Amino acid sequence: MKKSVAHFFAILAGLALAASISLTSSPAFALQTPAGTYQPKFHGDPARSDSEAAALAYMRVVIRAQRQFNKQYNHFATSLAELVHSGSFTKRMVSPDRGDYTVDFHGEKDSYILTMMPKQLDATHRSFYAEDDGKIRADEEKPADAKSPILK
Repeated sequence: MKKSVAHFFAILAGLALAASISLTSSPAFALQTPAGTYQPKFHGDPARSDSEAAALAYMRVVIRAQRQFNKQYNHFATSLAELVHSGSFTKRMVSPDRGDYTVDFHGEKDSYILTMMPKQLDATHRSFYAEDDGKIRADEEKPADAKSPILK
């Protein structure tokens, strides 16, 4: 019973992320929120823009899917396509084009690195980095890496 509930919520999270990403790539959505007026999506939301919120949501889904995959198969997925077998990641999410961001993923059986690079790097479009420890790091001046500050 616990597995089916967890599976249901994982699928629900994936659908919510897909809806969020499809909204942020819509030109009408871009016109609704002028720069600098980002409304946080939840208490403690570290995002500075809707684009960042979508990128961070995607990263959280990948991190969760990797944890699930590792539990199921005793190793991490080595590609985003392989994450589809985790049950919480869809084929559509494999695409590296995530609206204002591009995904870069390097996986090995014992580790992985996930980065999200904005098409325009600035204070409201920071770059993000995560690895198998699950901590997301951010940088607004250069591509984020293992030495970038952890996102709070």
